Amino acid sequence: MEARRKSLHSSKTFHHEPSSKKPSCDAVSLPLCVANAVFFTVFFTVVYYLLSHWREKIRTSTPLHLVTLSEMIALVAFFASCIYLLGFFGIGFFHSFVLKEDDDSNDVVLKHNSGKLTPCAQALDCTIVTSPPPALVTDGDDEDIIKSVVDGKTPSYALESKLGDCKRAASIRREALERITGKSLTGLPLEGFDYDSILGQCCELPVGYVQIPVGIAGPLLLNGNEFSVPMATTEGCLVASTNRGCKAIHLSGGATSVLLKDGMTRAPVVRFGSAEQAAELKFFLENPANFGKLSAVFYKSSRFGRLQSIKCAIAGKNLYLRFTCGTGDAMGMNMVSKGVQNVLEFLQDKFPDMDIIGISGNFCSDKKPAAVNWIEGRGKSVVCEAVIKGDVVQKVLKTSVEALVELNMLKNLTGSAMAGALGGFNAHASNIVTAIYLATGQDPAQNVESSHCITMMELVNDGKDLHVSVTMPSIEVGTVGGGTQLASQSACLNLLGVKGASKETPGANARLLATIVAGSVLAGELSLMSALAAGQLVKSHMKYNRSNKDNTKVPS
Repeated sequence: MEARRKSLHSSKTFHHEPSSKKPSCDAVSLPLCVANAVFFTVFFTVVYYLLSHWREKIRTSTPLHLVTLSEMIALVAFFASCIYLLGFFGIGFFHSFVLKEDDDSNDVVLKHNSGKLTPCAQALDCTIVTSPPPALVTDGDDEDIIKSVVDGKTPSYALESKLGDCKRAASIRREALERITGKSLTGLPLEGFDYDSILGQCCELPVGYVQIPVGIAGPLLLNGNEFSVPMATTEGCLVASTNRGCKAIHLSGGATSVLLKDGMTRAPVVRFGSAEQAAELKFFLENPANFGKLSAVFYKSSRFGRLQSIKCAIAGKNLYLRFTCGTGDAMGMNMVSKGVQNVLEFLQDKFPDMDIIGISGNFCSDKKPAAVNWIEGRGKSVVCEAVIKGDVVQKVLKTSVEALVELNMLKNLTGSAMAGALGGFNAHASNIVTAIYLATGQDPAQNVESSHCITMMELVNDGKDLHVSVTMPSIEVGTVGGGTQLASQSACLNLLGVKGASKETPGANARLLATIVAGSVLAGELSLMSALAAGQLVKSHMKYNRSNKDNTKVPS
């Protein structure tokens, strides 16, 4: 712990002089009080000297422009002392002559000005804040701040605002957490991450970051194009298995993917005094004559959001309004929520008895398994298919077409039905979805509905080949916003050719990403089902997913 304190002290951005040492002037190598006394004395001395000499010249009719050497020295001293004193009294132009610019001035600690906390450069750049000029923290150091956090005097969440340095805030918060809990965070990396990029949008109260290895599966031949698919996972065999599926698809001529629907949903819940009043609003919202007016209200908060439909469901006097909206290249939850809020405010004027209970009433439904998403879809609805040649099934997948078809019927279809599965008629779609989501900066919690998938397999071409397909009605992805802007995730999106917003067709990048997810799931399903049919699952995991490392020697 003592070594950690020393490292924190060495990483301070603003070093404080010991209290016993007098402050110095950067213009001259003198203590500040001595420098002030010297220049004040010089100024008044040379002024008295010049005035007395000029008075004598006037009395003797000597021209003033005839300057002696002593007068020249006095004039130089006069101008030098004037510049110093003007800077001393705060005149900015002359101040730069007196106080030299510090190369590390961009890293000084910022403190609140006039009671207002300075944000970390609007969550993007916490190096310079130019207006208003912040005050410098000169009365404490990292150790003082850590103690203040530990004692509860300084809120941990306010460190970024108070310090103006996101990296330093994370370091101080981490040290304070270790002291409060008595637990070491050794092994959790702190260095090498851009903490500015997550402020106010990705993660609060950071103390480090978690490393997840990224593997590449592919190339996946999809709709005539090849994609190297990044997968972030800690599960052994997952990338290798998906890669094998990609190989089988490639050798068989590739897969075809079709986007069926594209619309993000949000469903507020409102309440009336009676079911009759709730039904009145339902009829109003579902009347095609009113859709144009509602759309115009919806569009006030977004250039890319496009209202597609409003579907209502009644439970007594409570009404659930499920808005579906196109969201361009963004996943679109915030975009839809803003538009829905506009519509609710508009409806409040027309239906004053309406009581808005919540902007989300779970009829959306987000991050929860729900039949409405399985049936109606949410985000991107995609179907992907491929015909795998019989010899590829035998040589690459090490099984037979007949065995795969039988296993799929008894496992993915019948077995899932016996379990009462909701959208889970597949082998392991969520494995591939989550790995790609983590690698590309999606919301990993949305793997719940994004992994809804039914896998189908059947004999084709007189029983020689295998037709395999996956149907996924609610893939929720975006290529802008959220975690997609972070450096690592942005690099993975760039690898797929879907980084950022599409300049040609709004929404094209997000839709392409959804089809890549479906194609990767198809590869993963094909390979795992083959491993199960051939009895290879346990054997492969014992070989490739078992560590020989002695975990008893790993420090806790």
